[in-house]
Amino acid sequence: MNEWDVAVVGAGPAGLSAGYAAARAGARTLVLERAEHPRYKTCGGGLIGASLTAVADRIEVPADDRVDRLTFTLDGRRGFTRRHRDGSLLTMVRRERFDDRLREAAERAGAEVRQRAAVRAVAQDPDRVRLRLADGTEVSAAVVVGADGSSGVTARHVGVAYEQVDLGLEVELPVPAEVADRWRGRVLLDWGPLPGSYAWVFPKGDRLTVGVIAGRGEGERTRRYLAAFVDRLGLTGIEPVHDSGHLTRCRTEVSPLRRGRVLVAGDAAGLLEPWSREGISFALRSGALAGSAAADGDPDRYVAAVTADLVPEMRAGRRLLAAFEKHPGVFHGLLGTPPGWRMFSRFCRGEASFARTIDRLPVRAGLALLG
Repeated sequence: MNEWDVAVVGAGPAGLSAGYAAARAGARTLVLERAEHPRYKTCGGGLIGASLTAVADRIEVPADDRVDRLTFTLDGRRGFTRRHRDGSLLTMVRRERFDDRLREAAERAGAEVRQRAAVRAVAQDPDRVRLRLADGTEVSAAVVVGADGSSGVTARHVGVAYEQVDLGLEVELPVPAEVADRWRGRVLLDWGPLPGSYAWVFPKGDRLTVGVIAGRGEGERTRRYLAAFVDRLGLTGIEPVHDSGHLTRCRTEVSPLRRGRVLVAGDAAGLLEPWSREGISFALRSGALAGSAAADGDPDRYVAAVTADLVPEMRAGRRLLAAFEKHPGVFHGLLGTPPGWRMFSRFCRGEASFARTIDRLPVRAGLALLG
């Protein structure tokens, strides 16, 4: 009962993608989750095209809204709205429902998902990995995929190093029908007053997800930014259903993705896009790559795949963030131009990555001018 081919620590998008891929490949797969689904998760919940593609063969996405209009403001000023007339740009989900669908898919594929099973320690033998659980029991597996977040035990075991840490604050606001109607199909992005910061409004039926993100170390100013943003929207006084925060951590370029028979994926590996801090697509893709490699007993294949497929996107995001921190007004203006809007909308729809976009000569030249 406690010896497996593949054990996955964490049942978020990365862990459940790993469990699904490993079980589909024929491995006896166990997924361990410290909480119990459905559970709330602090997250904007906006799925870009890359995320939808990653789950297309697994689940029907439980969409609360499909967005075809984006409004942009620069710290509340110079607002404009752009509309994509050929399908939606973003799909809005509540993470408790989205993750629970992924859990069901992993179980249908043959994985066992064991909930309320927190992993406290990781140890490696020559041919097995041993996981000690909070209840004192032990699980062993030929390969372990760590997907328990950037502060989890697997990230510490592997020795993941982070170079960018940001604080995200978010409130889930239940809104009257007339307010919900005003936001249906539209997202607001506000480029904020702190370097690299921005705020968002994501519509989800009878709720609005409102949040801000900025670099760690600016906690009080980030809280003030969120309060001012909510007030500017006319939403002050609404009691949040959830009021939470979290840290997002982005890996260094040379941070390890494995240690022996333990692989890390998603947030545990520090995989996310540095400018937008979009992490769901990275979690889904890295989890699937890790699960497949773990089932085949080929951890090196996972490292090679992430290095080839995901690291270039992160490298491009770092360049965008560096320019955005210095010149948010220029970015705002560029998004109002046809080329800038095409670039952003193609990224949202999964038709082009930032890595391919900034490889174009005009974009490279522009980023060089911005420093």
